[in-house]
Amino acid sequence: MSTPTPLLDFFKRGEVARDVRLLAAQGALAPRAHEQLGILVLLLEDADREIREVADATLSRIPIPALEAFLGRSDVPLGLREFFGDRGVFPAEIPAIAVDEPLIDAESPQSEPEEAASAEDPQSVIEQVAQMGFTERLRAAMRGSREVRAILIRDSNKMIAAAVLSSPKVTGAEIEAFARMANVSEDVLRIIASNRVWTKNYGVVAGLAKNPKTPVALSMNFLGRLNNRDLVGLSTDRNVAEALRISARKRIVAAASGRPTT
Repeated sequence: MSTPTPLLDFFKRGEVARDVRLLAAQGALAPRAHEQLGILVLLLEDADREIREVADATLSRIPIPALEAFLGRSDVPLGLREFFGDRGVFPAEIPAIAVDEPLIDAESPQSEPEEAASAEDPQSVIEQVAQMGFTERLRAAMRGSREVRAILIRDSNKMIAAAVLSSPKVTGAEIEAFARMANVSEDVLRIIASNRVWTKNYGVVAGLAKNPKTPVALSMNFLGRLNNRDLVGLSTDRNVAEALRISARKRIVAAASGRPTT
């Protein structure tokens, strides 16, 4: 599957604490459907017996029709289809609409502070997020409001920021805003740049190309997609790398003379 799986990658690298793995096994973490299934399947091989058993029970609770419809999607990896085929679950002839909602979502008995905060009181949201522990921030990154995600995308913990990008609630407009942020980590910008769906949006591409935090190699890759106005702005922007400004100038000159850009 070409879609990045930022949260799943942390689980694959073994960088997730037991309490978070258990939450994921229970279905209490609810990232996008393909990532949620990938995490649950991975946890079936966890070193902790309880986590293995809980993950297996959670997979068994996913409604079969929903699972069959999801497996019918063209972007589902063959390995995932084979795994569920061994369990007697096969792709439906009519696939599900390509939405990112989780296939199972175990609600926490805790109230969600991010939902209680008013969108009209940003200071209240900031204060509530500041009081959250790691696990609360992780859940809020995927379940919280747009205001909460705008705060947590800048979290110093890379897994929290990755969880924001794994949220089924995150919108294209938010991704465009994240691409422009100079106070997010390079990892966030790399994940955005590697998502083909997100980079179909010109605003995302322009934001990444002009963001001084974006690695220069990535910015260079997007120069060819910028319009002349953005190239001109980039060619004089002292906040970006000199190599990027020079490349932008070359493209402007080449376009004016009708020569192809190399």
